[in-house]
Amino acid sequence: MANNFSRFVDKVHQAPLFLQSFLLTRMFFSKVNYAKTTGIKITKVSNQEVIVTLANTKKVQNHIGGIHAVAAALIAESATGIVFGLNVPDKCIPLLKSMTMRYQRRMQGALTAKATLTDRQISQINSDEKGDMLIPVLINDESEQPPIECEMVWAWVSKKR
Repeated sequence: MANNFSRFVDKVHQAPLFLQSFLLTRMFFSKVNYAKTTGIKITKVSNQEVIVTLANTKKVQNHIGGIHAVAAALIAESATGIVFGLNVPDKCIPLLKSMTMRYQRRMQGALTAKATLTDRQISQINSDEKGDMLIPVLINDESEQPPIECEMVWAWVSKKR
C-alpha cells in the first residue's frame, strides 16, 4: 500500500543515481528541521530498509571527539522513522513511542544506522487501524562494530478528523 511519502520516494528513485541521496536527504530536512543541524545523510531508502549515515564532524562531537550520544540517537530515530513512515497509511500518523539506547563503547569515526522491516510487519501496519512495533536498527561505526544497542518502538494511530 503506497502513501504520499512512498510515492515521493518512488519519484526520487527515477532521478539519476548520483542525485537520489541528495534529494531524499533534502526532503527529510524539510520535514525534520533538527536533523539538518547534524548533517545526516540518507544513503538508501526502500519500504523494507533505510540506511542513514553521520560523519564525525566538529558540530556533532562530544567532549572526547566522538559523535555525541544524542546525534547517534538521532540517526537511529531517523532510520527507523523513515522505514516505518514509508509504510504507514496516509490516514494514520506515525509516532515514536519509546527509544532505548545502550552505549556499549566509545564510538569510532562516522556512524551508519540501518533500519529494517519484515513483510509481516509491513502487512500488520497496513491491516491494523492502530498499533505499535519494535523497529530493528543496527548502528555501526568505522570499526564495523556496533557501539550502541538500540530499540525503537513506533506506533501508528488514525488522524483526527
